Formats: sequence, C-alpha cells, structure tokens
Amino acid sequence: MAEVITRREGAVATVVFSNPVRFNALTLDMWRAIPNVLAKLDEDHAVRVIVLTGEGDRAFVSGADISQFEQNRATAEAQELYTKALEYAYLAPSRCSKPVIAKIRGICMGGGLGLAAGCDIRLCADDAVFRMPAARMGLAYGYVGMQRFMNLMGPANTADIFFSARKFDAREALRLGFVQQVWPSAGLDREVKAYCDVLADNAPLTLAAAKRAIVEAQKDADERNRTLVEAADLACYASADFEEGRRAFMEKRPPRFQGR
Repeated sequence: MAEVITRREGAVATVVFSNPVRFNALTLDMWRAIPNVLAKLDEDHAVRVIVLTGEGDRAFVSGADISQFEQNRATAEAQELYTKALEYAYLAPSRCSKPVIAKIRGICMGGGLGLAAGCDIRLCADDAVFRMPAARMGLAYGYVGMQRFMNLMGPANTADIFFSARKFDAREALRLGFVQQVWPSAGLDREVKAYCDVLADNAPLTLAAAKRAIVEAQKDADERNRTLVEAADLACYASADFEEGRRAFMEKRPPRFQGR
C-alpha cells in the first residue's frame, strides 16, 4: 500500500514515504498528503524537527509514480492539476516554521530530488544515487522549481544535472552543494538522530526566525516579506526563551527552551 506515514521520537517527527514495491515512488494521493501532514506537524508544539525519508534502505523517493501518468497527466487539464499537487508538496517544507530535514539513502530521483531540494537541509548515506531525468521524459520544470535548484547549486550545476539527466553519487552531491553531509549507510540513522537532537535542543523561536529570513531571502526581491522576518526576530527578544538563554549562560548550564 502506497502511503505517507508519520512516526515520532521525542521532539523529532519523521515522515516516511512508503511505496517500497516502486522504490517509494509517490502517487498523486501521496503528493497531495504531504502539505497537510507537514502543516499538522508544524502546528504541534511538541515537535521541533521534521525529517522526511523513504521506507526501507533502497530509496528516498524514486520520483512520481509513472504508472499513474496515463490517468493523471494525459490531458492539459489533468497535467495542470498534477503539477499543482507537486508544487504544493515541494513548497510545503519551506512553509513550515520548523527545520525540515531530508534523510536520503538509495535512490533519489525526479520528484524525489525536487522534494529533497525543498527541504532546509539534506543529509545522505554514501549509497545515495541522484538524478533529474526530466530531459529523458519530455517534462518541463517550472520557474519556481528551477529557482529552487539554482539557490542550492548555482546556475551551471543546475544546468548540468538538467541538461544531461545523468546520475550522480553522494560525494558529487556534496561537491555540488545539494547535500550537506554524507555518512556511511550503516551509520545514517544514528548520525541523523544525533544531528536532529542538537537542533531540537536549540531555541525554537530562534530557528523559526532564521528559517523565515532564509526563505524570504531566496525569493525574488519584489516578493520578499521583510515584515515577517522582523516580526519573527521581535518574537525571539520578547520570549521567555530569550531570558532563559541569558540566565543559562550566566549560570553555566544547558538552557531549557520551551518555544515561547
């Protein structure tokens, strides 16, 4: 059964894309579920970090489920609806106020690459394999999607992976700037958990303010909302967590942040 599953461990929520028969290819229903799942986790005060990953050890997401293309992308109207579902899913991580981490092992291609690009940080195993095969399928990639990749990798590297449609491995993904860390596959779960635990211990309002500034800075100049950034900054300084951080520093102890 193809589905999106949510699991929790402490302050870290993990969203699992489960369609193992098709290397976790995303069905239309799965694409549509992603924004709602992330929005609910963003509203949950107990969750401080969100991780996206694939079921099993063979794939993060191999792309969109091509078995549905004939049904869901056969006409211009159907294609428009499908494209909107994908774009809403791609935007969902950036619309969360909390850090959203892509944990990648195995195959990460097509729509999976686009979804990972929408996350704040990408951490992967050394067996990860990446590809953007749009040029081999006659698919177009819209302005916002291309901008997302260029913000991560620059124009030349983006042109390379889109023009060639070639595969590249974890080490090259690190060199290109697509991922931030590469670990041996056997240790990926441990390393990602340790990293997320560090984030979860930090001040939630500070992370939210930093993320808001990063998201706005990547938009076209006329679309940036500096008011949102300034409001997030002010929320930090008006918070009990700001007082707790100062007190903990003076008392030489770890701070205990509450997100308020």
